[in-house]
Amino acid sequence: MTTTLEARQTALVKALNREQANTLVAYLNYKKYHWMTYGPLFRDLHLLFEEHGNEIFAMLDELAERSLMLDGTPIADPADYLPAATVKPSKGKLKVREMVEEAIATHEHIITEMHEDAELADDAGDIGTADLLTRLVQVHQKHRWFLKEILKQGDGLLDG
Repeated sequence: MTTTLEARQTALVKALNREQANTLVAYLNYKKYHWMTYGPLFRDLHLLFEEHGNEIFAMLDELAERSLMLDGTPIADPADYLPAATVKPSKGKLKVREMVEEAIATHEHIITEMHEDAELADDAGDIGTADLLTRLVQVHQKHRWFLKEILKQGDGLLDG
């Protein structure tokens, strides 16, 4: 029985580490968008990307500390983040529309994995981890919603 509990905790810590790595990559992508945005919606998108990035960054500590609460070890070495992440870092010069689309895809990816990880936590009887992921996924859903609304305008402002 102890082995099963240990195995579940190990799996949850691994999932939390992936979520932590994904969070850092998503944050860094947002910083890129924040710095590289341009055009008629510059001010609004510059501020939105900063706001979203800051909210994402705040998740890092919660995910790392949850790993510690499960007697695990969070990712601490910078070199270990990219190999643990399933979110890809943004690359190259992007049009503003591409930045928004890339951010939406990142949120969709993280949402899917957080749902799976919350189910894993629930199956393991770990309501603390399930609650954390449930709360964090709502932030990602809200960000995705805001970004999708920007693309709905259809006014051509993001096509340049």
